[in-house]
Amino acid sequence: MSIADYKGVWVFAEQRDGKLQKVALELAGKGKELADKLGEEVTAILLGSGVEHLAEELVSYGADNVICVDNPNLKQYTTDAYANVIHELVNARKPEILLVGATFIGRDLGPRVSARLSTGLTADCTGLDIDGEGKNLLMTRPAFGGNLMATIACTDNRPQMSTVRPGVFEKLDKDTSRKGKIEKVDIDVKEEDIRTKIQEVVKSAKNIADIGDAKVLVSGGRGLGGPEGFDMLKELADVLGGTISASRAAVDNGWIDKAYQVGQTGKTVRPDLYIACGISGAIQHLAGMQDSDYIVAINKDDSAAIMQAADLAIVGDYTKVIPEMIAQIKAMNNN
Repeated sequence: MSIADYKGVWVFAEQRDGKLQKVALELAGKGKELADKLGEEVTAILLGSGVEHLAEELVSYGADNVICVDNPNLKQYTTDAYANVIHELVNARKPEILLVGATFIGRDLGPRVSARLSTGLTADCTGLDIDGEGKNLLMTRPAFGGNLMATIACTDNRPQMSTVRPGVFEKLDKDTSRKGKIEKVDIDVKEEDIRTKIQEVVKSAKNIADIGDAKVLVSGGRGLGGPEGFDMLKELADVLGGTISASRAAVDNGWIDKAYQVGQTGKTVRPDLYIACGISGAIQHLAGMQDSDYIVAINKDDSAAIMQAADLAIVGDYTKVIPEMIAQIKAMNNN
């Protein structure tokens, strides 16, 4: 392998049912930043059926180029079909970096592609940068249960691959005036090469807000004492125009659905306002919300780690503090 032959930054533009996933736009923006440091271009890889119309949106969010492979056998994600296509494209075009979102699909696809390419993969990254010499991608991820952050480089193989947690990076502002090269590539995706057959797609009917998009989050932890505590938190979230979320302890106790979990094993969020109620502030939780613009912590323990991370720390019982906050906010709104 000649590392010098590999150029450019690629991002896998994940779409579902003809709609780009938020992480695809986040990666387009971060990929653009990395490509600029390398003096290269960022290329989005768009796979699916009837998805060519999404290419312009990728350009408006930072992609310099879009390679679109549109095939009926790519309509639903299957490991074999998607891995085969990306493997063929990478072998032919030789990108230096390949980024994939750490979604359910990405966590399945990334390892399969890296194994076929005989290159390394750093999973679940929360930070990406180019080293001082401009040669290697520095991939940072939590290690040892989130107790430290490890920075990893793939120095001897290409492409350098990582899966990236959704919500870690901010997408660029949409710019519809941007111009980019959109290339439709025909790759023969044979049905007999796909070992798994999708018989039916059944979607959950849960009415759950996406906490990753929320501007205001009111989050509860073990200190709530039980699931009924979230009723009070929801009332506060409603008057603030936000939604509720939770720490892993609350989810593990069965008080709330896992879709609301913030932290290393949940979702990474960056709301304008994050209110933490009864949360101790374990490093795994802090990793998922520390980039919030303003953090308010409510806890009986003034020495809890969350209190040190907060912009405003309120020492007290949430059952007394929250009703007072709700009353004050309602009074302000009425005025």
